[in-house]
Amino acid sequence: MVLWDCERMLYVADPKALHHILLKDEQIYPESNQTIVLNSLLLGPGLLSTLGELHKRQRRMLNPAFSVSHIRSMLPLFYEIVHKLRNAIKSEVVNGAKEVDILNWMGRVGLELIGQGGFGYSFDPLVADVQDDYGYALKSFSTHLQGISAWLRLLPYFVHIGPPCFRAWVTEIFPNPNVRGLKVVIDTMDRMSKEIYHAKQAAIQQGDEATIHQVGEGKDIMSILMKANMTAAENDKLPQSQLIAQMSTFTIAGMDTTSNALSRTLQSLAKHPHVQDKLREELLKSGAAEGIPYDDLNRLPLLDAVCRETLRLYPPATFVARAPVQGVVLPLSEPIVGNDGNTMSEVAIPKGTDLIISVLGCNANKALWGEDSFEWKPERWLSTLPKGVIEAGIPGAYSNLMTFMGGKRACIGFKFSEMEMKVVLAVLLSIFTFELTEKPIEWNVSGVSYPTVGKQSNKPSLPLRVRLFNDMAA
Repeated sequence: MVLWDCERMLYVADPKALHHILLKDEQIYPESNQTIVLNSLLLGPGLLSTLGELHKRQRRMLNPAFSVSHIRSMLPLFYEIVHKLRNAIKSEVVNGAKEVDILNWMGRVGLELIGQGGFGYSFDPLVADVQDDYGYALKSFSTHLQGISAWLRLLPYFVHIGPPCFRAWVTEIFPNPNVRGLKVVIDTMDRMSKEIYHAKQAAIQQGDEATIHQVGEGKDIMSILMKANMTAAENDKLPQSQLIAQMSTFTIAGMDTTSNALSRTLQSLAKHPHVQDKLREELLKSGAAEGIPYDDLNRLPLLDAVCRETLRLYPPATFVARAPVQGVVLPLSEPIVGNDGNTMSEVAIPKGTDLIISVLGCNANKALWGEDSFEWKPERWLSTLPKGVIEAGIPGAYSNLMTFMGGKRACIGFKFSEMEMKVVLAVLLSIFTFELTEKPIEWNVSGVSYPTVGKQSNKPSLPLRVRLFNDMAA
């Protein structure tokens, strides 16, 4: 595929090709320049905006905060926050079934989990009649980004025009409301990140007594990162700008992705009430709603299957771009027929070609997953996976899936996201039932897929009919 004055793109879903791109020869296939420039403008010099040794140094500093042992220690905090969500939704439906915007609530609880678990900061009291302005601004991020998609290829050139103050002025007068809206979101994130950072820095300098009085008692990801940075060797330390940028990075990378995946899960369960009933039975039997140990939560087979199947078929981010720094020959697991009619088992790729890694293309590959690969079937995870999947060597970090990518740039927070999904589902499904409304829901492709009511709306929303489980006769 050739676009924009002979710029070349190759759409890749072949598992052997992906193995070479993400693992075997990953140093040859960095993120595209457009991706790095965009992430830098939106998020600052954080984990998603850096390459090479700088990225390795940031990730090395962050790894302990995202370890299984640390995620496990945050489980009680997750339950405490999600119980507030349960109470808020219950107050809306206590007098009978009601239409509830599930996306709104999933976004709010997602932000609060990131706030307390990630930053030791509470963004949202999760009270039904209180709307958090920061969370509301963040929910518009994907729609604003989608609204400027046609201009994104100009970014690598735009960043070299004039000084920063001139570029800031251009964004303010640019004749596109999405550009101005995106600037408001970015400025808001930057302001909040700096406020949280400086408050946390002051508490750490005052000692342990001050940190234990903060939200999360100093056990949040940023506190761990900042303390580790203070004791690191001088050449390993991260500057303040990079520490602050991690907060915007965590917020954008973790909020919409997981909250939208949860919304999609609840919509899928509403479409398949028999699966919803079986899952509720499993959750009630285990007592998962009130709080069970981390290992017990992860041993619930149907809960695990529902999460995996949603993340397989409905990955929040459906594609990722890479660009080889040299001409390469990319091997394929299955031969393909070229435009000239010849069969090829490898593809020659010129330097700088945009490689579009298709997350969904691999996750729903019929040759691997079977003819029902585009059907939502959690039961496929309750027995042995197809031989093709097991033997394909899919380089994903999570369960033979590309949803969280793979290799050295795989999503560092996928265990955080997985636990969030499981706790929210365990708590909500134990007390509520979820049904479809008559409103048509459209899922829009963007940096992160998001739902709207109908094709014409640009407001993210996913209404479902919610009722108390013990009120089924109403």
